[in-house]
Amino acid sequence: MPVTPLVRTRGASFGYDDVPVVTGIDLTVDDGEVVALLGPNGSGKSTLVRGLLGLVPHLGGQVELFGTPLAAGAERHRIGYVPQRHTLANAVRSTVTEIVATGRLTHRRWWQPTTTTDRRHVREALDLVGLSDRATDEVSTLSGGQQRRVLIARALAADPDLLVMDEPTAGVDQGNQVVLGQLFAELAARGASMLVVTHELDALESSVTRIVCLDGGRVDFDGTPAAYAAHHLALGAHPVGSGYHHEHHEHRAHTPAGRPLLGSPALLDAGPLLGTGVPTDDEPGRL
Repeated sequence: MPVTPLVRTRGASFGYDDVPVVTGIDLTVDDGEVVALLGPNGSGKSTLVRGLLGLVPHLGGQVELFGTPLAAGAERHRIGYVPQRHTLANAVRSTVTEIVATGRLTHRRWWQPTTTTDRRHVREALDLVGLSDRATDEVSTLSGGQQRRVLIARALAADPDLLVMDEPTAGVDQGNQVVLGQLFAELAARGASMLVVTHELDALESSVTRIVCLDGGRVDFDGTPAAYAAHHLALGAHPVGSGYHHEHHEHRAHTPAGRPLLGSPALLDAGPLLGTGVPTDDEPGRL
C-alpha cells in the first residue's frame, strides 16, 4: 500500500497580491525525511514554507498536507513551526515552561487546565533541547540561542508529525551551531520528519537526507546529499575544509531509528547558546 507523503506539491505557486514569489514548485516530503531547503536570499525559501503553513496566499497548483488538499482544510495543526524571527525577550513576562506549554494548545481549549499529559510533553521537550535547568526562568533572561531552543521545544511539545524550521541557526555562532546540530541529529535518530530552511548546512550534516535548492522562485535541484556534492563538483565548486560553504556543503545521510520524538533522555549536555541578535516577530509553535 502506498505511503502518503507528509507534503506533496505539484506546480504550486505562492506569493502576495496575486504576484507569485515561488512558482511551479514540485516538492515531496516523506515520513522520516530531513529535507534541507537551500537558496540565496530572495529565492523564495521562506515564502514556500509559509505558504505551506497558510501564512502566504496559495496562488496555484496542487498542494497536499498529510494527503489532504490545502484548499480542503489540510491538517496544519500536525506541523510544528519554528519561525526565524521572534520577540520572546520583549514579550509579556513569561517563564520558559509557560512559553513551551503554549505548544500544547492544539490539544485542548485555551481555557481548559493543563493535563498530566501536557505537563509530561513540556518536560520532555525541555529535556530534549537541554533547557530543563532553565524551566522556571523568565525567557527575557535567556540568550538569543537559548530562546531559539525554547521555540524548538514549544513546537516539539505539540508532538507534531512534521517539524518545519525557518533558519534555526541564524544569528547563532559556529560553536553553538554544533550544539544545535546535536539536537537535530537526535531528532533525526528518533525518526523525526523535518523541513529546514537554512543557509548553513553544518548543523544538519549528520541528519539531512535530501537537499532541495531554490533559485529565482523555482526548484533547481532536488536530490541526496551525495548527488548534491557531485552536482557542485561537476560545476567546478571547490571544497573548503571538510565541506562547502553555505550552499556548497557535502553531507552524510542519517540512519533513522524510528524512536518517539519525546519520552527518552536527550543527547544534549551543553551549556547555554550564545546567539547574537534578537529577531523581531513571533508565530505560534504549531499552527
